[in-house]
This record gives sequence, C-alpha cells and structure tokens, in this order.
Amino acid sequence: MGEIIFWTLVRIMIIIPTIYIMRNYLDYSVWWSASFLLMYGVVLHPAIVQFRYFLEKNKDVLESSLCSSCEHFDKSAVLCMKHDEHPTENYLPCDGIDWSPKSKGNGVENISE
Repeated sequence: MGEIIFWTLVRIMIIIPTIYIMRNYLDYSVWWSASFLLMYGVVLHPAIVQFRYFLEKNKDVLESSLCSSCEHFDKSAVLCMKHDEHPTENYLPCDGIDWSPKSKGNGVENISE
C-alpha cells in the first residue's frame, strides 16, 4: 500500500509544475479542463488501478487466511504487526503460534440474568 502512495506522490510532484507551466501556453478555460484531465489521467486513475491490483493480489490472504482473523493483522498493509512480516497464502509469520482472535465490540461483555 505504501508503494501506491509513494508513486502517487511522485506523479503529483511531476504534474503540478507541468500544469503550472501549461498556464502560460493555454487559454484559461482550456487550462482548467486540461488540468483536471491531467490530474485524473496521470495521478488519480493509476492510483485506483494500482489499488485494485493490490486488493486482487491479496484477496485470498485478506479473506480466507488465519492471519486475517488475528488481532495483530493490519488489513490496509497486509501485515502481521507483531512479527512485522507480510503473510501470504502459503506463509504465516508466526506459524499460528501467536494467533489471537480479534476482539469484538468494546471489550465489555453483555451478561444478562
């Protein structure tokens, strides 16, 4: 996930000066349209495509692995935070030894009499 953000920021750093330079060569109304199209085509759309690819690539780990139900698992990075390693379909960083289920709710159990 960090790679997606990094490359999005790199593309933004390249496109903003380009848009600013284009301001001198294009009519003001065309410049706004071209700016929005460039921002979408060069920055936003590639980030969306990369994010969808990231989700597709990690779909099995996110939905059907032992790690996905552990409290130490960070879904946004597909990372075991306890061992600081990325699990895969065939690899569990802790081999299931440090697995602990995610807590439900706020930790207060409802006891009815």
